[in-house]
Order: sequence, then C-alpha cells, then structure tokens
Amino acid sequence: MGSRWSAVFHAGGDVDEAALTHRLQGAVERVEQQMSTWRPESDLERLNAAPVGAWVQIPRELAHVLATALEIGRLSQGAFDIGVGDLVQAWGFGGGARVPDGGRIAAIAGRPSFEPPKTLQLDPAGCRARRLAPLRLDLSGIAKGFGVDELAREMTAAGLSSWLVGIDGEMRAEGTKPDGRPWTIAHEKPTPGEREILGVLELSGAAVATSGSYRHQRQVAGRAVSHTMDPFRGAPLENDLAAVTVLSETCMAADAWATALMVRGASEGPALARRLGLAALFVQTDGKVVSTWPCR
Repeated sequence: MGSRWSAVFHAGGDVDEAALTHRLQGAVERVEQQMSTWRPESDLERLNAAPVGAWVQIPRELAHVLATALEIGRLSQGAFDIGVGDLVQAWGFGGGARVPDGGRIAAIAGRPSFEPPKTLQLDPAGCRARRLAPLRLDLSGIAKGFGVDELAREMTAAGLSSWLVGIDGEMRAEGTKPDGRPWTIAHEKPTPGEREILGVLELSGAAVATSGSYRHQRQVAGRAVSHTMDPFRGAPLENDLAAVTVLSETCMAADAWATALMVRGASEGPALARRLGLAALFVQTDGKVVSTWPCR
C-alpha cells in the first residue's frame, strides 16, 4: 500500500531475528494481498470487480475489517466511508491512479452516497460479501491499522512482551523499554513540506493513528487537495482541521476513527469523540490544539 512497516523490540539473545522478520513480513503480505487497492489481484479488488449483486468469497480477515468499517461508518454517521474508492481514483490518489480526471469526477459527484446495507451486504458466517451498487470499495483508512494489529499479533505469538510496531504513522506498543519507561512516539506538527515535532506521546498497551491533510496532497488547478475524501461533499476534504490523532486498544479502530473525526471537522469532531469516549487530539489549521485525551 505504498508504506513501510517497522518493529522494535527488547528481548534476550535467543530470539531468531530472521525467523521473526519472516513472520512479520508474512503478516503484512497477507493484509496487502487481501485489502490493497494497489494490487489488481487482491481479494478487495476481486470484490470490486465482481458484478453487482454477486456474492464473492473473501478471507475471514477481510470480512472482519469490512464489518468493522461498516460499524464505524454507522457510529460516525457516515464520516467514515469505504465507498469512496471511485472518488479516490478520480482525484489521482490510490493504487493505479495517475492524474485527476475531470469528467470522471463530475460523473461520480452525482452518484448516491454509500449507504450500507443498501450498497454492501456481508455474510460473516459464510465469509462472503456482495456489492449492491456500482461503487468501488477502498480500505485505505483502516487496512493499515489492521496490518499493525497483525504485526502485534505476531510479536505476541513469538513470545515477546516489549515491542513497538508500526506501518508509517500507525503504531502499537506493548510493555516498556528496559528502563521501565513507556515507548515514546513523536507527534508531528502538521506543516506541509516540513518535519517538526509538535509533542511526544507515551504509549504502552495501546495503539495510535493519525489522519492529516498536510502530507499526501496533489496540485489540481493550482491548489493543493488532500487524499482524504469528504463523503458528504463527494470531493477532497476541505475543513478547519490539519490532523487528528486517536488512541485506542487496536490500531484498526484508531486508524478508522482518526479519519472519521478528521472528516467531521473542528467542531463536530471533538463533540463526537467526547460522546463516544474516544481519546483524540485535534490540530486545527490555525495551530490550535483540542484534546479529548485523558490527562494524568
């Protein structure tokens, strides 16, 4: 998915690093093969290519991620939307995308919005799914987080209890460093073209993910547009937030909620986070920071 994975751990000298690396690479490879829009042969792309109304057998993990995505979409009142795949492609983002296509953008803008179960039906018991409308599914806002959770699962299965794993800005940590301190993660200041630290987060037994409009952009007609799509407008997101960071038990949830709260904006986002008990950090475009993060 155009990203890098990493793993840092503290353990005795009896750990087979080559074998562990193989297991971790295998974990992200499975997620890539199931959920990537960058691979035409992925399970998600098989579902996207299937005729409308046709049931498609999918792996258990993909079924789980789709179900979670639909639930977060419901709880966020449509702010988290996996049916924006055509918009992502039309605006020049995602796997296989090249340049923005004005004609395609105009055609997509008039389509009905993604409204499960009217547009996607799942059969969890049978590991099947079918699209009920000609919409393209995109899991970019949740699959990386799930991939981090899979890395975490492999670390635990290997008997390790002190580690930090991540895929780009999505991270999950367990245990502490040898000196007893929690893992520390830099929170980047959302300034395009610059790398500067806004603050530092301490992480142990939890996951964190950030969604922002400042890093992945394209120039369209002389203006910068974000890779995050606004499902309510049917266009790249334009609001008063520069970034949202979410802390959660799983990275999959943190990843999806960071996107959903980003879409909700500086007013509705914090209100929704407080109502649902989400720990989130909102950085506005004017530099103001609003937190629903529990302080100690």
